[in-house]
Amino acid sequence: MSEPVTNVLMVGVGGQGIVLASDILAEAAAIAGHDVKKSEIHGMSRRGGPVFSHVRFGARVHSAVIPEGAAAVVLAMEPMELLRWAPWAAPGASACYLSTPILPVGVEEYPDDLEAEIDRLFDRVVRVELAAIRRSVPMKVRNTALLGAASVFVPLEPEHFAQALRALSPRGTYESNQAAFDAGRALGGQQLKEVADVE
Repeated sequence: MSEPVTNVLMVGVGGQGIVLASDILAEAAAIAGHDVKKSEIHGMSRRGGPVFSHVRFGARVHSAVIPEGAAAVVLAMEPMELLRWAPWAAPGASACYLSTPILPVGVEEYPDDLEAEIDRLFDRVVRVELAAIRRSVPMKVRNTALLGAASVFVPLEPEHFAQALRALSPRGTYESNQAAFDAGRALGGQQLKEVADVE
């Protein structure tokens, strides 16, 4: 029987840092000793269009592309992009998203039932509001904060992410990226605990 592959789909709007976040996740998985494959599309990033990245890791990964209906985790820098890519989520998938409105090209307003629809589609959800972490997370590293929040769903250790952050953070930004990651991870863990306590 083959070892399971972890599939993480990361989506957002151009300029939000999806590519760097996916690079950090892929590097952390490689540091942990996994075979890693990654695929991304960011051709419209300069125009504010959608950007997405597939990250797959495990004992042996044969393709860089996540099949539709197979993503265990969907990370979204924007709520409508999370809904747009929901068909790629596996049954029982988890979602982590930035709830701050940043409307994609062609979207004029959010539907009223957006959060309820997200809760219906995903088993576990972590919402990241910038106001909750603003003191420790500058806007420019919100992508790393969201990655930290999503890391509670991923079978990798914090030290793997720390090594990846040190290796891939742009010069002079490691400390702020690590602080953002830690703040996001703490927020994600807190939200999951609150849900578990209610259940």
